[in-house]
Amino acid sequence: MRTKSLLLAACLSLAPLAAPAALAQDVTGSGVVPGTVANSAERPIGFAASAPAKGVLVVLMADATLPALDAVGVGSGERAAIEAAIANAKFEGKANATLSLRGIGAHSRILLVGTGAAPAMLALAEAGGKAAQEVKSDAQPVTLTGAFAGAQGAEAGYGFALGQYRFDRYKTVDRKAPATDAVTIVGGDSAAARSVFAARWQPLADGVRLSRDLANEPANVVYPESFVAEVRQAFAGVPGVTIEVLDEAAMRKLGMGTLVGVGQGSPRGSRLLAVRYRGAGGEAAPLAFVGKGITFDSGGISLKPGSGMWDMKGDMSGAASTVGAVLSLAKSKAPVHVVAVAALAENMPDGNAQRPGDVVRTMSGKTIEMLNADAEGRLVLADANEYVADKYKPRAIVNIATLTGSIVGALDDQYAGLFARDEALAAQLLAAGTTSGEELWRMPLHKNYAKKIESDIADVRNIAPGAGPGASIGAHFIGYFVAETTPWAHLDIAGVNQADSASPLVPKGMSGFGVRLLDQLARGGE
Repeated sequence: MRTKSLLLAACLSLAPLAAPAALAQDVTGSGVVPGTVANSAERPIGFAASAPAKGVLVVLMADATLPALDAVGVGSGERAAIEAAIANAKFEGKANATLSLRGIGAHSRILLVGTGAAPAMLALAEAGGKAAQEVKSDAQPVTLTGAFAGAQGAEAGYGFALGQYRFDRYKTVDRKAPATDAVTIVGGDSAAARSVFAARWQPLADGVRLSRDLANEPANVVYPESFVAEVRQAFAGVPGVTIEVLDEAAMRKLGMGTLVGVGQGSPRGSRLLAVRYRGAGGEAAPLAFVGKGITFDSGGISLKPGSGMWDMKGDMSGAASTVGAVLSLAKSKAPVHVVAVAALAENMPDGNAQRPGDVVRTMSGKTIEMLNADAEGRLVLADANEYVADKYKPRAIVNIATLTGSIVGALDDQYAGLFARDEALAAQLLAAGTTSGEELWRMPLHKNYAKKIESDIADVRNIAPGAGPGASIGAHFIGYFVAETTPWAHLDIAGVNQADSASPLVPKGMSGFGVRLLDQLARGGE
């Protein structure tokens, strides 16, 4: 995976050797048991037809016109004062603009947040997320209102849920936990908003939270085996879900040399996790999300530089987002059929680790000349793609991975790279990205790039030595292990999986990129 300070192309793989018994144990040595330490509590989100005049009042505005505020205890005198402040500040309700006012009426603070004109779902969500971040230090109840139509308040609540996320579970000294007083959303049809939020938006927020939590955890806490345990816990009691786990013995029996090979330098054994959700009315063949799950990427024998290596705990962000998307779909009882596959391994240097120049074999028998042990993500995806195709017979496969530094150089942190052989699938992904706010940019899969992964001694090699279009070459390699007849796309999220600064829906840290996108893709035109 890449990090902002390490613009390195991802991954590697090697032929698995029989690991000594001592290496088969999964141990953290951290003194931290996964799942036993929680983040600080978030503000509970509720809906009501009215709210008393107290605490913080947040008003979402599409322009300079103040909406009706009678239901939140703002009288004519307070309204006139707010309108005067709007005029003096020239506040126009532009998207995510804010104006904070104090000393007006009974509210301790009045915060105006712009949505932009005629706000759709995403604009309302972003305004809600912006509000959540602005009021995180206000230790008082929050009332959020606006000119909501119907159940639109649910969309603002969804944004608030995403925006208030934090990962602070390991802070013990001078911990300053954000305020946890309730937020009440007033306006529109509050009963409908409450229902829509519970059925649609809270499950999606839960899926994003799962992805962020997994990716933010240090690698001594989340490794292949504990990743599986965390996912099992997240899906406990969720109907329509089946979970399958392959350990190293099972993968070796199936001939999955690339996935096992990447992890053979680590005492923490590799895993393949498949989470399948089949909702009522879903298609017979599932849509498959296959994610790179390198729980820590040292680069293996092709060791990365030390600076920035700590961010390699997030090299499993693709896998985390596949399971997050399926959690959202399952909790919301969506009428879809999906399977998330997480290819989980820890890439470490060791006397048992694979070496550059090794030849490894995938489940189907294809051979790979492994030239770079730090190009490992594409290797674990090779076996995972072949497994999901063989076992689940999906109607389409979408890979998602923190794959290359090359994509960061091309797109920075504004887009994930989209590579696709199937035009219909590409169009669906681009549309889902626009709707969800997790945007994609189409990248080339030129046939001549494929020649660069041809090997003299094996079927393919995992890198192209020398300069070249690294992201496209990585995509060609992954696509080599998906049948041409299967609609397939690959998302390189190396530039967007981590936020260096907060935006309305994404606080600083691991972003959970892909959960919202894949959830929307599965739902189609909803």
